[in-house]
Amino acid sequence: MQSSNNGLGRYGEEVAARWLAAGGLRILERNWRCAEGELDIVALDGDTLAVCEVKTRSERGFQQPSEGIDRTKAARLRHLAERWLGERWPVHFARLAQAAESGPCGEDNEAAPTREGVPKTLPPPPTPPGGVRIDLVAVVNRIKGAAQVEHLRGAV
Repeated sequence: MQSSNNGLGRYGEEVAARWLAAGGLRILERNWRCAEGELDIVALDGDTLAVCEVKTRSERGFQQPSEGIDRTKAARLRHLAERWLGERWPVHFARLAQAAESGPCGEDNEAAPTREGVPKTLPPPPTPPGGVRIDLVAVVNRIKGAAQVEHLRGAV
């Protein structure tokens, strides 16, 4: 049963990532892991960082995907979101800032003044202007037809 649940989970995460991207979210990272757990999808929704927990169920299942997050899981997600923000946001913020400064062909419009041999030090990146929220993406794998997807913003 475990391997079929793993396959269903991977399927749901793929469906959720495509759904979110089609809805305008920019996927920054998928399946980020640390010793304390995993975040399924981390994305930007405009200027808001959206940490997305994906719950996938079979249409024949007795439990709705939204029932898969209890208080313990919600607390873990909040903790993991804080940890991701501290460890990974600086990397993604730097990439986003660099992309915004690049010209149409990826060339810098203006070179940053640096002295040779002296590393350029930057202040820590600001937190996302729109804040951070934790979303639930519920995926129901239907017997016939496409999966049913519901994106619950700020569910946790």
